[in-house]
Amino acid sequence: MTWWGTEVLGRLPLTGDETVLDAGCGSGRVTEELACRLPGGRVIAADAAPSMLVEARRRLARFGDRVTFVECDLGRPLPLDGPVDAVFSTATFHWVPDHDALFANLAGVLRPGGRLVAQCGGAGNVASVRRAVAELGETWPGPWTFATPEETVPRMEAAGFVDVEAWLHEEPTPLEPGEPTETFLATVVLRAHVDRLPEGERAGFVRRVAERLPSPTLDYVRLNLVARRA
Repeated sequence: MTWWGTEVLGRLPLTGDETVLDAGCGSGRVTEELACRLPGGRVIAADAAPSMLVEARRRLARFGDRVTFVECDLGRPLPLDGPVDAVFSTATFHWVPDHDALFANLAGVLRPGGRLVAQCGGAGNVASVRRAVAELGETWPGPWTFATPEETVPRMEAAGFVDVEAWLHEEPTPLEPGEPTETFLATVVLRAHVDRLPEGERAGFVRRVAERLPSPTLDYVRLNLVARRA
């Protein structure tokens, strides 16, 4: 995921003195690369998880006041002091249920002409995992919004974005079989499902999902977004 994020960051043109919102900074691995590309600018590192922000603060401490941290929900208006020059995000938007609100909130903090460059899970993402979960009788569809480009472009345009480009690409990701696969499923892909189960049932549920996968390869599909604020 860090490699994906760095690749997506390459699509964001920067002169080095901008203020950039990292919408969903996580532990700060890709934010670190972003901050390095802004020697005269600053980063606003935003995430909904306090635990992630703790780790990001530790990782990014060397940048001092060039990085500020905001705990927020991207599905709600963002509590920023002023507009930003760009919005960057990877592996986050699919965790936000309401994409109409998501793009409206991002447009609301982006200066006119500012760019948005992002990537998240798209239509068809981890389909084999979701099938395996359904085969086990789990009817909850999960917390994700895996959208198509055809759904996303009009949403972004309605929020005030122009020159919108959206496309999908497949990114199959092999894992080591057995415990490494189960650990990744439990802590990343199926984290929200696991949290809903009694503690004693969690390991067995994840193991049964892993056993139903055609191979220890996750069928990731990424939704790529490039746009400009009108």
